[in-house]
Amino acid sequence: MERGPAAPEFSRPVRLDQIGVLTQAVTITADEAERLALARRFRLRSIERLDADYGLDADGDGWMARGTLRAKVVQACVASGQDVAETIKAPFAIRFVREAEPEGEEIELTPDECDVMAIEGDKIDMGEAIAQTLVLNLTPYPRAPDADEYLRKMGVKREDEVGPLAALRDLLGKSNKA
Repeated sequence: MERGPAAPEFSRPVRLDQIGVLTQAVTITADEAERLALARRFRLRSIERLDADYGLDADGDGWMARGTLRAKVVQACVASGQDVAETIKAPFAIRFVREAEPEGEEIELTPDECDVMAIEGDKIDMGEAIAQTLVLNLTPYPRAPDADEYLRKMGVKREDEVGPLAALRDLLGKSNKA
């Protein structure tokens, strides 16, 4: 028996025929179960807060969401595995279109451009869009403040201690002591 795609952990569907009718800003907030499921999906230690305010309007042949994402997350330090807390407050602009870009084509976005998401059917899932926006705003390689000290204790040398000139520096240091 074939399983369909898993339902998003944080789903807040908006019907396309309601866009423009509901003109006020909307706030969505992930509850504890949704945050826990998203933390598992994105391999985070925890998501303590996830919410967003946004407006959604028709925009030519698509729809545009603009707003602000707010989150508090805990990731694992890439060096020591210790908890690294991060607070995120990030503006976003997402353009929803009926068809995705052709596969295999990469698109470079400038900071002034918006993300583009394909939609299927007659709904936009703003919860899933916010979840993906969260991932895009995470620190990619979180480091605890004492990560370098931890690595030294483990015997890992700094880059300047093993770089191409490190052996020469060692030789010069030995000859100066003689």
